[in-house]
Parts: sequence; structure tokens; C-alpha cells
Amino acid sequence: MTALFIDGQPATADDLAHQALVNYGAYTSFAVTDGGVRGLDRHLARLREAAVELFGEVVPEDQARAWMRQALGNRRDAWMRVSLFAPQIGVRIPDWTGRPRMMVGVFDPVAPLSATPVRLKPQTYGRETPHLKHAATFGLIRARRSARAAGFDDALFVCADGRIAEASVSNIGFLSGARIIWPEAPMLSGVSQALISDALETETRPVTLADLPGFDGAFLTTSATPACAVAAIGDHVFVTTADRIAPVIAAWTAAPLQSF
Repeated sequence: MTALFIDGQPATADDLAHQALVNYGAYTSFAVTDGGVRGLDRHLARLREAAVELFGEVVPEDQARAWMRQALGNRRDAWMRVSLFAPQIGVRIPDWTGRPRMMVGVFDPVAPLSATPVRLKPQTYGRETPHLKHAATFGLIRARRSARAAGFDDALFVCADGRIAEASVSNIGFLSGARIIWPEAPMLSGVSQALISDALETETRPVTLADLPGFDGAFLTTSATPACAVAAIGDHVFVTTADRIAPVIAAWTAAPLQSF
């Protein structure tokens, strides 16, 4: 069952018309588990930073939390997406600044990325304004469609200078002994990525396709999936075993559930 609220009120067709026609905005999304969220403070920080950059004003945190609680209602487990937008902003009139409106969507829990190791197709591509989780998803969906049409599971974005950045909707980490290597490149810094880094030994440095033979493995991580093993990147094949990503899953699972 899906529920959509805008500024605490059930969304109407008029409310949603702007959302359907203009993709200027930002969002964050996450799993609600037993009424709590891993890394909720980081999701709220993501919304604050995006609001300042895109609109010039934030939705007060206490108000945002109240609207999330209201939208969740009595559900204990769900998938929630919190979006910021402004109906005053469009292609013809882009100048407005002020407090954005907040849409909260509550959905049935989503499945993890994949229980089976995935194969990634490298593509030279970079998301526009990659540090923001913004609503303009045309490019990443097109890249993912292209990868799947070629027989892969997802795209791996590689910058024009050869640095690996991210997959279409997830961060990628590389395994080097007991250490995780995060690629250094323009990308969206993930909440799950941060939770894993809180608990395990990590390093951030540039990674290229030529570096792949030096790693023990790789994994994808999102707010819905602690770690999904990567079986191959292009022609390079990784040996995948459950024990290699088990510490990553354990680190993510150990992060406390934060209440609204």
C-alpha cells in the first residue's frame, strides 16, 4: 500500500502535477525497520544540505520528523521516500527561493538489490551534480537500461579521467584484506557507506579499472542492501564467497535504529 503526503496533508492531483512535470528537487529514501531507521540523522542532514543548495531555506527538523511520523502511521516496516520540491520553480521561472515543500511517500518494504552476485558494465558517465540525491534520474536509468540490454545487471560509472565513481543507484566498495577501499571521485556519498565506515577500517582513494586485479572483491551498498557482492566488472571476474562480505553486512546491521 502506498501513501503520499505533502506538508502533512494527503497529496492531491494538483499537488502532484508539478512533481510530474518538473524534476527540480532532491530526496532521500530508506528502510523503516521496526519503526526505526539506520542513519536517520544522516538522511536528515542530506535533506538540510540539499534544501540550502537548491532552495535557500530548510524545512525545520522537528517539522520534518513530525511529517514522517504522521505519514508512517501505525506501520512498523516500510520503505520511505522524503522529497523536497517547490511549485514556484520551473523552466520559465527558476528564480524563487524559500522553504521547499516536503513530500513523504510510504511504501511496502523493498527487496534488497540481489541475493546473487551482480555483474557491472563500466560506462563513461557522471551524474549531474553528483553530490546531491536529486530527482533528475534520466541519465542513470538510461545507463542502467543500456547495461542490462548488454547482459549485465547494472552500470558502473567511470569518470572521463578513468576514476571509478559509483553504480547507478548504489555505492561501490572494494575489498583489500580487512580494509574497504571507497573510490575517490565525484559521486553521491551514501548513508549506508557512512554506517559501514563507522564500524570497519576504510580508505578513500582513486580507483581505476586497471586497479581491479589488486582487490579481493567488491560489493554494492544502498539503504536497502547492506552489501551485494560483485561477480564481475566488465571482463574482470571476482571470486565471490559469503564470508568476504559478511563483515560488511554485520557492520551495517549493527548500526542502531533511530526513531523519528
